[in-house]
Amino acid sequence: MTHEPRLIQKSRLDALVDGVFAVAMTLLVIDIKLPEGFHPATGAELLEALSALKIQFLVYVISFLVLGMRWASLAQATKPHETVNDHFLRWSLIHLFLITCIPFSTMVVGRYGDLAPAIWIYAGNTLLAAFVAMQLLALAAPHIGAVAARTRRVDLVVLVGTSLLVIGVSLIEPRHAMWFYLLNVLSPVFRKTRSAAHGTQQ
Repeated sequence: MTHEPRLIQKSRLDALVDGVFAVAMTLLVIDIKLPEGFHPATGAELLEALSALKIQFLVYVISFLVLGMRWASLAQATKPHETVNDHFLRWSLIHLFLITCIPFSTMVVGRYGDLAPAIWIYAGNTLLAAFVAMQLLALAAPHIGAVAARTRRVDLVVLVGTSLLVIGVSLIEPRHAMWFYLLNVLSPVFRKTRSAAHGTQQ
Protein backbone atom coordinates (compact mmCIF):
# COMPACT_ATOMS: atom_id res chain seq x y z
CA MET A 1 0.00 0.00 0.00
CA THR A 2 1.44 3.33 -1.03
CA HIS A 3 0.84 6.62 0.68
CA GLU A 4 0.73 9.93 -1.08
CA PRO A 5 3.25 12.42 0.33
CA ARG A 6 1.82 15.12 2.54
CA LEU A 7 2.17 18.58 1.09
CA ILE A 8 2.90 21.84 2.82
CA GLN A 9 2.96 25.36 1.51
CA LYS A 10 6.33 26.36 0.11
CA SER A 11 5.98 29.73 1.83
CA ARG A 12 5.95 28.00 5.22
CA LEU A 13 9.22 26.24 4.44
CA ASP A 14 10.71 29.51 3.19
CA ALA A 15 9.68 31.16 6.47
CA LEU A 16 11.40 28.43 8.46
CA VAL A 17 14.58 28.74 6.38
CA ASP A 18 14.60 32.51 6.81
CA GLY A 19 14.05 32.16 10.55
CA VAL A 20 16.87 29.68 11.00
CA PHE A 21 19.31 31.87 9.10
CA ALA A 22 18.14 34.96 10.98
CA VAL A 23 18.70 33.31 14.36
CA ALA A 24 22.07 31.85 13.34
CA MET A 25 23.33 35.15 11.93
CA THR A 26 22.18 37.02 15.04
CA LEU A 27 23.56 34.59 17.62
CA LEU A 28 27.02 34.89 16.10
CA VAL A 29 27.47 38.28 17.73
CA ILE A 30 26.96 36.86 21.24
CA ASP A 31 30.54 35.59 21.30
CA ILE A 32 31.81 39.14 20.91
CA LYS A 33 31.82 40.45 24.46
CA LEU A 34 33.98 42.14 27.01
CA PRO A 35 34.97 40.40 30.28
CA GLU A 36 32.25 40.45 32.94
CA GLY A 37 34.58 42.03 35.50
CA PHE A 38 35.87 44.72 33.16
CA HIS A 39 35.38 48.24 34.58
CA PRO A 40 37.27 50.86 32.56
CA ALA A 41 38.04 54.10 34.30
CA THR A 42 38.57 56.10 31.11
CA GLY A 43 37.43 56.13 27.50
CA ALA A 44 40.95 55.17 26.43
CA GLU A 45 40.78 51.95 28.47
CA LEU A 46 37.44 51.07 26.87
CA LEU A 47 38.80 51.69 23.37
CA GLU A 48 41.83 49.51 24.12
CA ALA A 49 39.62 46.65 25.32
CA LEU A 50 37.37 46.96 22.26
CA SER A 51 40.42 46.90 20.00
CA ALA A 52 41.37 43.55 21.50
CA LEU A 53 38.12 42.13 20.10
CA LYS A 54 39.08 42.79 16.48
CA ILE A 55 39.88 39.14 15.71
CA GLN A 56 36.54 37.98 17.12
CA PHE A 57 34.79 40.69 15.12
CA LEU A 58 36.61 39.67 11.93
CA VAL A 59 35.50 36.06 12.43
CA TYR A 60 31.94 37.31 12.94
CA VAL A 61 32.07 39.29 9.69
CA ILE A 62 33.36 36.28 7.76
CA SER A 63 30.75 33.96 9.26
CA PHE A 64 27.99 36.47 8.58
CA LEU A 65 29.03 36.75 4.95
CA VAL A 66 29.20 32.97 4.53
CA LEU A 67 25.72 32.53 5.98
CA GLY A 68 24.44 35.48 3.95
CA MET A 69 25.73 34.03 0.69
CA ARG A 70 24.33 30.62 1.58
CA TRP A 71 20.93 32.12 2.31
CA ALA A 72 21.05 34.08 -0.95
CA SER A 73 21.79 30.90 -2.84
CA LEU A 74 18.75 29.21 -1.33
CA ALA A 75 16.54 32.25 -1.87
CA GLN A 76 17.48 32.49 -5.53
CA ALA A 77 16.41 28.88 -6.01
CA THR A 78 12.82 29.70 -5.10
CA LYS A 79 10.07 31.31 -7.13
CA PRO A 80 8.47 33.92 -4.88
CA HIS A 81 5.67 36.21 -5.96
CA GLU A 82 8.01 39.17 -5.64
CA THR A 83 11.71 39.26 -6.46
CA VAL A 84 14.59 41.64 -5.82
CA ASN A 85 17.79 42.13 -7.80
CA ASP A 86 21.34 41.39 -6.66
CA HIS A 87 22.04 45.05 -5.91
CA PHE A 88 19.14 45.24 -3.46
CA LEU A 89 20.16 41.90 -1.97
CA ARG A 90 23.70 43.11 -1.24
CA TRP A 91 22.48 46.25 0.50
CA SER A 92 19.97 44.17 2.45
CA LEU A 93 22.72 41.91 3.76
CA ILE A 94 24.77 44.94 4.79
CA HIS A 95 21.73 46.30 6.61
CA LEU A 96 21.11 42.97 8.33
CA PHE A 97 24.74 42.84 9.39
CA LEU A 98 24.50 46.27 10.99
CA ILE A 99 21.25 45.31 12.69
CA THR A 100 22.84 42.20 14.21
CA CYS A 101 25.59 44.44 15.62
CA ILE A 102 23.01 46.38 17.66
CA PRO A 103 22.99 43.86 20.56
CA PHE A 104 26.74 44.31 20.97
CA SER A 105 26.68 48.11 20.80
CA THR A 106 23.72 48.05 23.18
CA MET A 107 25.72 45.93 25.62
CA VAL A 108 28.66 48.34 25.44
CA VAL A 109 26.59 51.46 26.02
CA GLY A 110 24.50 49.69 28.69
CA ARG A 111 27.61 48.86 30.72
CA TYR A 112 29.77 51.88 30.00
CA GLY A 113 27.27 54.60 29.08
CA ASP A 114 29.13 57.11 31.24
CA LEU A 115 32.08 56.97 28.80
CA ALA A 116 31.86 58.83 25.50
CA PRO A 117 33.41 56.07 23.30
CA ALA A 118 30.58 53.71 24.31
CA ILE A 119 28.08 56.29 23.05
CA TRP A 120 30.03 56.69 19.81
CA ILE A 121 29.92 52.95 19.12
CA TYR A 122 26.15 52.78 19.55
CA ALA A 123 25.47 55.98 17.64
CA GLY A 124 27.88 54.94 14.87
CA ASN A 125 26.12 51.59 14.54
CA THR A 126 22.77 53.36 14.36
CA LEU A 127 24.00 55.92 11.84
CA LEU A 128 25.44 53.32 9.48
CA ALA A 129 22.24 51.25 9.66
CA ALA A 130 20.17 54.36 8.89
CA PHE A 131 22.31 55.35 5.91
CA VAL A 132 22.13 51.84 4.46
CA ALA A 133 18.37 51.83 5.05
CA MET A 134 18.19 55.06 3.04
CA GLN A 135 19.98 53.35 0.19
CA LEU A 136 17.52 50.45 0.35
CA LEU A 137 14.66 52.92 0.37
CA ALA A 138 16.02 54.65 -2.72
CA LEU A 139 16.23 51.31 -4.52
CA ALA A 140 12.71 50.40 -3.46
CA ALA A 141 11.17 53.78 -4.33
CA PRO A 142 10.17 52.79 -7.90
CA HIS A 143 8.19 49.88 -6.47
CA ILE A 144 6.60 51.39 -3.37
CA GLY A 145 5.98 54.84 -4.82
CA ALA A 146 7.55 58.24 -4.28
CA VAL A 147 5.13 59.27 -1.52
CA ALA A 148 5.70 56.12 0.55
CA ALA A 149 9.47 56.42 0.10
CA ARG A 150 9.43 60.06 1.16
CA THR A 151 7.35 59.26 4.24
CA ARG A 152 9.66 56.48 5.38
CA ARG A 153 12.73 58.60 4.71
CA VAL A 154 11.58 61.11 7.31
CA ASP A 155 11.97 58.52 10.09
CA LEU A 156 15.51 57.77 8.93
CA VAL A 157 16.43 61.45 8.74
CA VAL A 158 15.18 61.94 12.31
CA LEU A 159 17.21 58.94 13.44
CA VAL A 160 20.34 60.32 11.78
CA GLY A 161 19.73 63.72 13.37
CA THR A 162 19.25 62.33 16.86
CA SER A 163 22.31 60.10 16.51
CA LEU A 164 24.46 63.08 15.58
CA LEU A 165 22.96 65.03 18.47
CA VAL A 166 23.74 62.18 20.86
CA ILE A 167 27.36 62.11 19.68
CA GLY A 168 27.61 65.86 20.24
CA VAL A 169 26.11 65.68 23.72
CA SER A 170 28.41 62.77 24.63
CA LEU A 171 31.39 65.08 24.20
CA ILE A 172 30.00 67.20 27.03
CA GLU A 173 27.87 64.92 29.21
CA PRO A 174 27.94 61.22 28.20
CA ARG A 175 25.68 60.13 31.06
CA HIS A 176 22.64 61.90 29.58
CA ALA A 177 23.41 61.61 25.87
CA MET A 178 21.32 58.48 25.17
CA TRP A 179 18.15 60.19 26.40
CA PHE A 180 18.07 62.26 23.23
CA TYR A 181 17.16 59.15 21.23
CA LEU A 182 13.69 59.59 22.70
CA LEU A 183 13.27 62.42 20.19
CA ASN A 184 12.56 59.71 17.63
CA VAL A 185 9.03 59.48 19.03
CA LEU A 186 8.46 62.82 17.29
CA SER A 187 8.89 61.21 13.86
CA PRO A 188 5.11 61.11 13.21
CA VAL A 189 4.96 64.86 13.81
CA PHE A 190 7.76 65.48 11.30
CA ARG A 191 6.05 63.18 8.79
CA LYS A 192 2.79 65.11 9.04
CA THR A 193 4.58 68.45 8.79
CA ARG A 194 6.52 67.35 5.72
CA SER A 195 3.42 65.89 4.08
CA ALA A 196 1.51 69.13 4.70
CA ALA A 197 4.37 71.23 3.32
CA HIS A 198 4.68 69.01 0.26
CA GLY A 199 0.95 69.19 -0.35
CA THR A 200 1.04 73.00 -0.13
CA GLN A 201 3.87 73.18 -2.65
CA GLN A 202 1.86 71.07 -5.07
